[in-house]
Amino acid sequence: MPAAAIRYFSEDTNFSIPYPRKTSRWLKDVARREKTEIREINYIFCSDPYLLDLNRRYLQHDYYTDILTFDNSGGEGPLTGDIYISVDRVRDNAEQFGVSFDEELARVMVHGILHLIGYTDTSPSKKKAMKKKEDAYLSLRP
Repeated sequence: MPAAAIRYFSEDTNFSIPYPRKTSRWLKDVARREKTEIREINYIFCSDPYLLDLNRRYLQHDYYTDILTFDNSGGEGPLTGDIYISVDRVRDNAEQFGVSFDEELARVMVHGILHLIGYTDTSPSKKKAMKKKEDAYLSLRP
């Protein structure tokens, strides 16, 4: 099997992730601790309008969001997917929650991995469990 690949792209924004190698090692560690592995994950950093368009087109949701996760693995095997993140939303949420941009970005990035693993946030109890996982993995971030 080919080596795990985590790639970073930007669409409609000039954002580039600081410390991509360190971030990739951390995310691979998250997957390993969840007893799975990463085959290929693409993080696409974009603007609010770009992600809103995807949200409308693919999910028929007419609102801004910070992340959209598309599972390309068919629900089994190593993780394969595309994770779109609105840099605008992350920046606004960081300010709203009183955390740094880097911390909020890391939370959203691990949130996407957890979605690919199978965690959902479709109810208050599932959202709470997912937040607990995010907090645990954020504490392991280099």
